[in-house]
Amino acid sequence: MGTTKEYWSQRYNENNTGWDLGAPSPPLQNYIDQLSNKKLTILIPGAGNSYEAEYLFNNGFTNVHVLDIANEPLKAFAERNPNFPVEQLHENDFFEFEGQFDLILEQTFFCSFPPLPETRESYAKKMSELLKSNGKLVGLWFDIPLTGDLEKRPFGGDMEEYLSYFTPYFEVQRFEACYNSIPPRQGSELFGIFRSKK
Repeated sequence: MGTTKEYWSQRYNENNTGWDLGAPSPPLQNYIDQLSNKKLTILIPGAGNSYEAEYLFNNGFTNVHVLDIANEPLKAFAERNPNFPVEQLHENDFFEFEGQFDLILEQTFFCSFPPLPETRESYAKKMSELLKSNGKLVGLWFDIPLTGDLEKRPFGGDMEEYLSYFTPYFEVQRFEACYNSIPPRQGSELFGIFRSKK
């Protein structure tokens, strides 16, 4: 499969991006519409084409940071959004990235990692480290069975499993079946709001 960077670059170059909605995810857009503080520092990791970041920026949120390990979606994002600050586009490995944010938005990122306990534990820990005190992790997680296949994404899980990784680092404010998923994902997504315990 090569390196993770090579893997994702190839997916974008081949336009093999079945997860890409071509627009902000409705549950996340609905959450964004309820935010009043336009000065929040916001991170979207594994952002891909990041229509959520575009939506945030076009609605007056100026401290939005887009993170992806592949250059291709960042370049495409910059071309679509020429006024977006280039210093807020980060080509980096999530686990090596540094920063402090009020809010992290999760969209099909967690499910991209091989579903090993150590990887999922590292994800939860890193999310906590990237958040300021009382910062929030908000987003969508797939509620689909794990198959045992460590190559075919997206990788699933269920609420109980996710909570086993998140509760050491986060207070659960909301975690439930998502009611406003796009039609192909109805019944297969969980929407969560988690507050950092640090």
